[in-house]
Amino acid sequence: MDEEHAQKLAIMKQDMEIANAMSNIKHKIVVMSGKGGVGKTTVTIKLAEAFKQEDYKVCILDADLHGPNVPKMMNIKKADITLTENKINPVTKAGIGVVSIEFFLPSEDSPIIWRGPRKTGAIRQLLADVNWDNIDILLVDNPPGTGDEPLTVLQSIPNIDGVIIITTPHDVSLHDVKKCINMVKELKIPIIGIIENMSYIQCPKCGEKLFVFGKNGGRLLAEEFGLSLLGRIPLDTSMGKSKETPTIDSSRISENIIKNIGIGGFK
Repeated sequence: MDEEHAQKLAIMKQDMEIANAMSNIKHKIVVMSGKGGVGKTTVTIKLAEAFKQEDYKVCILDADLHGPNVPKMMNIKKADITLTENKINPVTKAGIGVVSIEFFLPSEDSPIIWRGPRKTGAIRQLLADVNWDNIDILLVDNPPGTGDEPLTVLQSIPNIDGVIIITTPHDVSLHDVKKCINMVKELKIPIIGIIENMSYIQCPKCGEKLFVFGKNGGRLLAEEFGLSLLGRIPLDTSMGKSKETPTIDSSRISENIIKNIGIGGFK
């Protein structure tokens, strides 16, 4: 057996392991953005909290190898990893399961200095080696852009329900996110819709909305691609620091965004 054939067989075997490990997850949603700094992780945590308030069992997979920020933002300082039948159990915080590569690094400041194949292998091994049982909704915080890591996630997770695209109204964010949308379309994965984050700042005294990054960028983007604008989230200065628990004003999104995602279909 030549080396190329052996590699193909190994990939096929791992594909089966991933499919088997993730077979009990009822719904899988990937959260993506065209660039970093648009609040993708913040929105992912807000979505998880909103789903949890609707009595769903939710887990976040922090798939961003170079910037795994979910533990920091949820104040998971030291994760005690446990196993069930040699499978890694998600770490639970505030009723939300979390899986992150950061749990396996020597410290939160340790960099990952890997090339593409090793990063791809790490993501796929994590998908195969986690105990994903009893999860209603898995939210995947995908790395930004269209490179090896986001591609690996999209191609390795079976039966993805859909992708949620995060952007800000800023021209640069809108420019980059179009590439992300086209990537998902090429892979023939459904796009649930677009969330415009950092849409505006609301004055706490007079209630006036200040559109500091521009206005209607998310709506125009959705119209251009024939997608749904799931909602707009204002700039939330309270998320600037990690919380003991994700104390999020989920009412801002639960009535609109969760409804637009189609929460009734997840029952």
